[in-house]
Amino acid sequence: MSFQDLLRDTLGTLWAHKRRTMLTMFGIAWGIISITVMVAAGEGLGAGIQKNQETFGKVQAGGTRSGRLIRWSEEDYVPVAKEAPACKYVMPELGNNVQVHSLFNSGNLQVVGALPPFTEIRSIAVAQGRFYNEEDNAEARNVAFLGSDAKKQLFAEREALGQTISLNGIPYTVIGVMKPKEQDSSYDGADVRKVFIPFNAMRRDFPNKPPAVEHSVNRLLVAPWSLETHPDCVKQIRRSLGRLHNFDPRDKEAAGIWDTVKNAEANRMIIVGMEVFMGAVGVATLFLGGLGVMNVMLVSVRERTREIGVRKALGATRESILRQFFLETIIVVALSGGTGLLLSYGFCALVNLLPMPPFFEGLLASWKLGALSVSLLGLIAVLSALYPANRAASVDPIEALRFEAGG
Repeated sequence: MSFQDLLRDTLGTLWAHKRRTMLTMFGIAWGIISITVMVAAGEGLGAGIQKNQETFGKVQAGGTRSGRLIRWSEEDYVPVAKEAPACKYVMPELGNNVQVHSLFNSGNLQVVGALPPFTEIRSIAVAQGRFYNEEDNAEARNVAFLGSDAKKQLFAEREALGQTISLNGIPYTVIGVMKPKEQDSSYDGADVRKVFIPFNAMRRDFPNKPPAVEHSVNRLLVAPWSLETHPDCVKQIRRSLGRLHNFDPRDKEAAGIWDTVKNAEANRMIIVGMEVFMGAVGVATLFLGGLGVMNVMLVSVRERTREIGVRKALGATRESILRQFFLETIIVVALSGGTGLLLSYGFCALVNLLPMPPFFEGLLASWKLGALSVSLLGLIAVLSALYPANRAASVDPIEALRFEAGG
């Protein structure tokens, strides 16, 4: 029998039992859709959380040494930056609540002063205007950059750029507005509700007041050059601060560190666990679909026992019987799996057109996921085909001719 005849005969058999074939294909297609969509959802959640945690690391002010509270000073960042080459940025941050007035509204807002690279460390994007620069900081200019919520509170839908706001009675000019930002953690409030001014202007106009230590800052912000330099960066920061403030760098209580790298790694492990779990559920569904295919093919072998006996009596070889049943299984699995892949990737594409909730980047169905699904599909096709095909090829023609279906 030629391959063309074999294919025509196989398709005819599947069509003759179309209801059973469709139900079997549904099981395989649903398994492919399950594994693709669930793993894509896990990838999207992981990417959203990772994007939100682009900050590498921060050293916060705080801790004690022999019962004495340690506070970082305004100038600590200069020697620390020199002694910590593994760190890309070391900068002070000073923040206090200030009464802020515009011509239209007012409020008690958090005003924060830091160096210009603060935007990179805190993942602050500019919607309008600009963030303050090195020149603004060097000259301690009275310029302000508004968080998106702070802008709405002070100006509503009005234009804010170029407007003058009053910070505890001191005039500042608005030079920029921040893009809205989703934030799942914070040490002193959401950035969108803050007003940002140059560090030198902050320490001149709004320094920490008693009982806080004079000329102190709230924290030092630190970012390594890369994830690889992160451990060295932390060690160098501790060593430098220990020398400056006379404490043992190994004393974790003396210099508390909120390390977002470790937080991100822990979150990533959780996400990976979720992806593995959801992928396992999809794989289990896929294998159950494969068992369904195997059972259907076994039923088909039983129903067609007399047909197989007649073909063998007329000279059909074991290999030709094996090929036909193997091909039937492969066709069922390939058609249902291909349909499942098309539907799942189409569904992911449609969902990604919708606005995404916070910390979710959409259903990220990558080519790697498709390759994994196809590989699993191929494995299931082979496993589902082997036993029924061998069972059919092993039918004794004499016993088959005596067989009565349903008997």
